[in-house]
Amino acid sequence: MTTEAPAASAVSHGRLIPVTVHFDDLDALGLLHNARYPLMVERAWTELWHGHGIRFDGDWAAAGDACNAVKELRIGYDAPVTRPGTYAVHLWLERLGTTGLTYGFRFCSADGSQTYAHGTRVLVRLDAATLRPAPWTAAFRAAGRELLRPAD
Repeated sequence: MTTEAPAASAVSHGRLIPVTVHFDDLDALGLLHNARYPLMVERAWTELWHGHGIRFDGDWAAAGDACNAVKELRIGYDAPVTRPGTYAVHLWLERLGTTGLTYGFRFCSADGSQTYAHGTRVLVRLDAATLRPAPWTAAFRAAGRELLRPAD
């Protein structure tokens, strides 16, 4: 295993959100613990949506589009993170449906040039009263369209 991460293309879509890896995020071997990657992605996702005024403050009824649940998480580890410091999470939407979405992510160097892990996550918007799928609001959909990855 090498400590060099594979090079990635420049960030041409989505958003690059800075994250910090702290010493206590590393495991006994001095590597970013595998369970920390999804946590860093979650923190970046939360920050991104906070920038659009979408917040969850513990009140499911008032949460609106923040009332959602993870249906699926897939992650692949490309190269180890071996030291604390500033990194980034590159986020984009792969799909924006009526009640669900799939977003892609890369845990990468601060400038986005090196990828350490990548994956996708599927979210479903929920009605707070019934916990059944519910449609995203128009405001959320507008913000989400800005994050859609261009078709190949």
